[in-house]
Amino acid sequence: MPHEPTACRTAVLAMPCVGTSTVFGILDVMASVGRDWEVLHGAEPRAPAFAAKLLSLDGKPYSDVNGRVITPDGALCDIAQPDLVIVPDLHLDPSQPMPAEFDLMAAYVLDAHANGAIITSVCSGSVLLAATGLLDGLDATTHWGFCDFMARAFPDVQLRRERILVPAGEGHRVVTAGGASAWGDLMLYLIGRFAGEQEARHMAKLYLLQPHTEGQLHYASLIAGRQHEDAVVAEAQIWAADNYAVPKPVAAMAQRSGLTERSLLRRFRSATGQSPADYIQTLRIEEAKQMLETTDTAIEDIAAEVGYSEPSSFRNAFKRHVGLSASAYRKKRLVNTMRFDDLGTV
Repeated sequence: MPHEPTACRTAVLAMPCVGTSTVFGILDVMASVGRDWEVLHGAEPRAPAFAAKLLSLDGKPYSDVNGRVITPDGALCDIAQPDLVIVPDLHLDPSQPMPAEFDLMAAYVLDAHANGAIITSVCSGSVLLAATGLLDGLDATTHWGFCDFMARAFPDVQLRRERILVPAGEGHRVVTAGGASAWGDLMLYLIGRFAGEQEARHMAKLYLLQPHTEGQLHYASLIAGRQHEDAVVAEAQIWAADNYAVPKPVAAMAQRSGLTERSLLRRFRSATGQSPADYIQTLRIEEAKQMLETTDTAIEDIAAEVGYSEPSSFRNAFKRHVGLSASAYRKKRLVNTMRFDDLGTV
């Protein structure tokens, strides 16, 4: 009789700030592997591929950010050495101190990795991974809304803002996923890795999980990162918001601030995680996205209006920042736009 493979011991971390929908989506999909597809097709269920548990520091019920009472499966010590750790999305305010559980959770993650576990995160869960130092020097992604915070707080992390899924490190034992809905991408990756590509295809069909192959940048909106105390940089940002289309805006920002361009670069990057040039380009691209979404203005005219003298430069910058060409972004907006006229009378 063939030996059944041992289920992957999986710790899904729980604390009041985690995203409850993500947590239970992960647990449901993992429990389905080898079971639900077989049931639907009249086959015998197979041994579970994952032994996943929702674990908190003490295993006691807690209230999530929406006031729902969540009962974990146990405490972290119940899986002293997991094969896999998943940090779900975290509802965090980057301007405030991290939750009380943060340091102990980080220590658990770091110890698990040191003992051979694969460590993964969804969305802003990468903040916890970054706090452990595991992401230092590695490519990683996070929700687009946390990219600027990550760049400031953890400058040694090589952020891939455009990516939805980033396996990294030796043996790809650290995996980060982008926005909250990227938990589905992470699940398909992990199922393929632990249970095989066919199982991943089954789960994709069963749960209608569609990988975000186009990345996440076209979902992003501008985070104007003024949560810092550098008044000179804040003033430069305020001016840039209305003047990003002028010629040589970085030189103008430096002149207005009384700093050299090099000094402004140093202070701006320290305060915001971006260079002044990158910030200006972000403003321009965000305005271009708004125009593509809400007007029929020709792409060449949009390029000129947001400050690009050469349409080719605009097209290259847009593709680099958004992950789609300007024309593809506009088409996507047209496809996704729902008009109330199409819905009929409610």
